[in-house]
Amino acid sequence: MTRVAITGSGLFTPAESISNDELVACYNAYAERENSRHAEAIAAGTAQPLPLSSSEFIVKASGIKSRYVVDKAGVLDIDFMRPRIRTRGNDEPSLMAEMGAAAARQALATAGRDPSEVDFIICAASNLQRPYPAVAVELQQLLGAGGFAYDMNVACASAAFGIQSAVDAVRLGNAKCALVINPEICSGHLNWRNRDCHFIFGDAATAVVIEPLHGAKSRDAFEVMGTRLKTQFSNNIRNNFGFLNASEIEARPWNDVLFQQEGRKVFKEVVPMVSELLLGHLAALGIAPESVKRFWLHQANLSMNQFIARKVLGRDATETEAPVILDEYANTSSAGCIIAFHKHHADLAAGELGLLSGFGAGYSAGSAILRKL
Repeated sequence: MTRVAITGSGLFTPAESISNDELVACYNAYAERENSRHAEAIAAGTAQPLPLSSSEFIVKASGIKSRYVVDKAGVLDIDFMRPRIRTRGNDEPSLMAEMGAAAARQALATAGRDPSEVDFIICAASNLQRPYPAVAVELQQLLGAGGFAYDMNVACASAAFGIQSAVDAVRLGNAKCALVINPEICSGHLNWRNRDCHFIFGDAATAVVIEPLHGAKSRDAFEVMGTRLKTQFSNNIRNNFGFLNASEIEARPWNDVLFQQEGRKVFKEVVPMVSELLLGHLAALGIAPESVKRFWLHQANLSMNQFIARKVLGRDATETEAPVILDEYANTSSAGCIIAFHKHHADLAAGELGLLSGFGAGYSAGSAILRKL
């Protein structure tokens, strides 16, 4: 069977960042205005006041300190509170494809590959900008790639699922050089007016090149030792936005079609699910958990990552073993584990092992065990 490697990674980071203090100032101004508008109902007990937020609350709840966004002004405008995105004509590149192409070009440069050598592209993200034509096919055209391309949505686990699909295609000879691209514009599906989740997400795009180990040009490559996926249905993380919203007899409130979650339930259910997946995957390959030098975990919540690493290792992981990027980037959905990989892999020595894992809504989870070449 063909041995397969990740031979390059790329990252696009938006130019603008929002600190917790900036975000809290905006949200609290909105909440205080709404509480003032509904003061009589609140006093009468027929309405509940909107609770205020704080930077300390955000850090304690998530470990997040800032996030990158495609448009800062729109998010911090209390009359709008979402990114303002210029409407583009059908003949212009979409924002999602533009971000993904930037990350892809960086990954290809690291791999030493020209876009024309790519014959398979997966655009794997938690929300696609449109149903069709596929953003992946648009990326294929923007990059000048050949072969075939398709979109994939498995929420925050999309990168892990995309990697397995690409690895399988290369192993079977259905592709010679694959790109898995994860453009995440999470600021567009976040309810910035909800205290419990307004701080969670940020925007970014990542990409990895996957090709046969034999003939790879990169000096920064990791062999894919194995991949594993798992899904289990849950409503505890949900986004109800879809093309049938306008057709529903009872119109949904706008807030109901944006991101929502039952955070405590998610934590309680996802931690054991992911821990068991990772331990089972390592055991199937005969790898002791303590042999893994680096864990590139989905960057959603600091405590969740710490618990998962502790269950896998049997002890607390160091910051070097399980690097954190969500303090700077927040939750970038499927891109998070790839950002962690992109920024924290160069120091590994030849032969050392790392484990990449994405997990989230669905529930969905995936892992890839990698060996530095």
